[in-house]
Amino acid sequence: MAGVDTARIERAVHEILLAIGEDPTRPGLERTPQRVAEAYAEFFGGLDVDPLSHLADTVPLGATEAGVPATSDAVVLRDLAFRSVCEHHLLPFVGTAHVAYLPAERVVGLGRIPAVIDTLAARPQLQERLAEEIADALEAGLEPKGVLVVLDAQHRCVTTRGSRQERSSTVTIASRGALAEPAARAEIIALIGAAERG
Repeated sequence: MAGVDTARIERAVHEILLAIGEDPTRPGLERTPQRVAEAYAEFFGGLDVDPLSHLADTVPLGATEAGVPATSDAVVLRDLAFRSVCEHHLLPFVGTAHVAYLPAERVVGLGRIPAVIDTLAARPQLQERLAEEIADALEAGLEPKGVLVVLDAQHRCVTTRGSRQERSSTVTIASRGALAEPAARAEIIALIGAAERG
């Protein structure tokens, strides 16, 4: 892809302002098309980025002093803030991601997982698909024994229009491998919930 065409967005926003009966040249709106274009460049900047690029520098787990392969039962990252834009109304949804994986032979720096989430969220999205895409990227990039992704988000298309359910949030879950099994998944979800109670 060629990236976000900000000049084209500016022209489109100018037309939208006219279409709603506004004067795009009045003070307060004169720079709005430019501001929206800049925001959209940020909101949709993930379209040109391969999320697997963030997982390229993995670290082998190695072996213990006894020569046994070193393993970690689970790596759990809780309370990762994210934002995306719903593809249905082009309104934001914001929330918290919780990600867990069971390493096989490799781990990755903890800052790399939020980078994967940010890249995939910076596209027109559905929350359900976003959870699946994060799980797929971690599975492909790390080849772990299992992956679990839990997203909890508020959608502005629900909180500010239509039924206006201001306090509602949506939770989606994607799991792979050993963490797709109910008992293992429940254990990780309990760890995630412990952070919210603590």
